[in-house]
This record gives sequence, structure tokens and C-alpha cells, in this order.
Amino acid sequence: MKSLEKEFESHGIEIGRDKFFDILRRNRLLKTLRRRKVTTTDSYHRYHKYPNLIKEKIPRKAHEIWVSDITYLWLRDKTGFCYLFLITDLYSRKIIGYCVSKTLEAKGAIASLSMAMKGIAPDRLENCIHHSDRGIQYCCDQYIASLLDKKLLISMTENSDPLENAVAERINKTIKEEFTDEKELSFKDFNEARKEIKKFIDFYNNRRPHRSISWLTPGAAYLMEGELKRQWKNYDRRKKKGSFAEA
Repeated sequence: MKSLEKEFESHGIEIGRDKFFDILRRNRLLKTLRRRKVTTTDSYHRYHKYPNLIKEKIPRKAHEIWVSDITYLWLRDKTGFCYLFLITDLYSRKIIGYCVSKTLEAKGAIASLSMAMKGIAPDRLENCIHHSDRGIQYCCDQYIASLLDKKLLISMTENSDPLENAVAERINKTIKEEFTDEKELSFKDFNEARKEIKKFIDFYNNRRPHRSISWLTPGAAYLMEGELKRQWKNYDRRKKKGSFAEA
């Protein structure tokens, strides 16, 4: 809607978001997404699960809260799909660590964490909250040891509600849907996926402005401090206080 405001004004059109989407829906101009799903979270394991530390917390600068998640990418060859591990700085929405992996093994999560930590002074990471779901990749001994070594605080979702990790979920969706006309990413093979995802993340970080961070790009917001105003209204009535729903 925001990107169309000037065009609407030039034609003397005044219209709200809901009315606009009603018109698109009646004229069959909204795409219907194909629903294919792969399970990426296995929370039934022996490892310790940590409480949610980010409820009602609003970061005021980079490296106060990181959010992490895993999603799948469709491949058109016989392998079927691979996995994308992401770590995002909550304040700026910048993707600071990622890994495209052939498996769901913890090594993909550890690789994305290593990228996120690279080049950051240890004192900037002290008391940074790392938030994730309760998947085995984030609860396993090696991953937890890496977090504790850098003195990060560990936070995890407490229920199965995706709103407890809403920004990470939303960024997954953005990466997978905004770079294709079909609204569902697919790649020829693993090598193409790894190469293209790098381009998509660079575009996302450095060229795509966000309503949730004062229409800045994540790369620009990452360098700032203080409140970044949200330029959007929440239409999700299920949204809980203290959650972050907009990427």
C-alpha cells in the first residue's frame, strides 16, 4: 500500500488497506499460495529448554536481541529440498548469520551462529539475548556451549505459538516469497540455492526498506541507536503483547 500512495494520489483515489485487498480479491488478482510444508523443528529431545526472555522487551540498538530460525528451500532436482538457517538482529532486522545446509543437523545452526559472531567485539555480545524455538539444533550441547562461551543469554519459545518468534518467522517468509512471482522459492539444485540466497540476503539487508524500522534498510538501521518507529498498523488480532510480528 505504501508504495502505491503517490500513484493513488495522482488519480485522486482514497482507499484503505482492507478495501484495496477486497477489490484485488474480487478481481482474482491475489495469488493463491501452494501449501507445501516440511517440518524443521524437533522439540522432543533430552536437552534443557530455556525460558522466554524477550517478552515485552524492545531493543534500542543492535546486538541486544538476536532471533534465529530454520526454514526449507525447494529444489527441483531429485534431492527435493535443503534448509536455510538464519540469525537476525531484532533491532535492525538485519540478517547477520545464515547457512544453506543439505541437512537439519546442528552444524548448519552452528555455521550461521559463527557468521553472526564474526568480527564483533566480545563486549558487544555480553548479555545479548539469543532467542530461538526449542528445536534440537538450538538446544544441543555444542550450540549452547558456543552461546555461553560468548556470554550470550539464552531464550527460547515456551509454547508452540509462532508469535513467540514472530520476526524470525516473518523474515523466513519474506526471503521465500518476495523474490519470485510464484511466491514460493525453488532452485535448480543445492549449489544454485546457496548462490542465490546470498544475493537475496544482500538485497534484503541493504536495499529493501522496512515499515517496522522507520522505512530504513536493515543495514542502515544496524548502525543506529534509539527508537525506530513502526510505520504500520497491526491487523493480526491474535498478536500478543510483547511479540514482534512485522519484519
